[in-house]
Amino acid sequence: MSPYARTFVALLALAAPLGAAAQQVEIQEWEVPYEDSRPRDPYVAPDGKVWFVGQRTHYVAVFDPQTAEFKKYDLESGAGPHNLIVDDKGTVWYTGNRVGNLGKLDPATGRIVTFPMPDTAVRDPHTLIFGKDGQMFFTAQGANYIGRFTPSSGEVKLAKVQSPRARPYGIEVDSKGTVWANLFNTNKLAKVDPVTMAITEITQPRSETRGRRIAITSDDKIWYVDYAGGYLGRYDPATQQFKEWRAPGAAESQPYAMTVDDKDRLWFVETGPKPNNLVGFDPATEQFFSVTPIESGGGAVRHMVFHKPTGTIWFGTDENTLGRADVGGMEAAGKPIP
Repeated sequence: MSPYARTFVALLALAAPLGAAAQQVEIQEWEVPYEDSRPRDPYVAPDGKVWFVGQRTHYVAVFDPQTAEFKKYDLESGAGPHNLIVDDKGTVWYTGNRVGNLGKLDPATGRIVTFPMPDTAVRDPHTLIFGKDGQMFFTAQGANYIGRFTPSSGEVKLAKVQSPRARPYGIEVDSKGTVWANLFNTNKLAKVDPVTMAITEITQPRSETRGRRIAITSDDKIWYVDYAGGYLGRYDPATQQFKEWRAPGAAESQPYAMTVDDKDRLWFVETGPKPNNLVGFDPATEQFFSVTPIESGGGAVRHMVFHKPTGTIWFGTDENTLGRADVGGMEAAGKPIP
């Protein structure tokens, strides 16, 4: 067995300061065999294989959980891939964060096609997601744009965020196709019309809020993590009301990666504590019900996705590991932390 195939398995209760043990999450990690590459933003393909990017050493790679084997596809020099997604045909789409393009990788041939931004000022495509009607949407953090990409034509439509240096970051699409994003350098959310690309900025209640990632539950409520203050927040577009909960790590939390499972429970990673903590929150009870340390330490877990068929969350870490958390077997409503 390759030395990189060894795994870390954690079945851990809550950290002692939080009181009695709550539900436990099993986390398994695999060392990525590409040194100091910052593996990140995994996505599960239709065949169950897990694709991810190596931000520091410029690759796209695939991992087979059944065999624990890795395969790497090198990108152009300095590409700095930040994120990828995989369509229902198995085609991989990624953001060339340092070279101002989007990329398409055909796993069958290894052929890569790139799509440059129509405006060279949009130098850093950041996070890419699927939208409705065959389109994709992405943020460009430093450039201060949100974009729409149509794969069938290669067309890119760009919309500039009104607030200067707003740093659009995490991005998701609701059930109606409306696009939502964090404006990380402000206390605002962005709501984007997918047809006109008109952006509406929505101000969050605390001026010091800095939302990094975003998630949307099945009722189309918008959830975010406040990296600066250590909060989980919810915005209800129907009532235009906000509600927030202090994360278990409080001011030291620095919540970053975020996702939602098929029971509408929110999961995020506190990157302030060492090791990082995977935290579960149940909107039905409005309680945090699970905190599990990430055994490798995490360093920082920047983005993660929930895979419904297996009930698992996938993530990459700055400790050069690929991780999987099994949350599917947990009860729909967790026991609250005392």
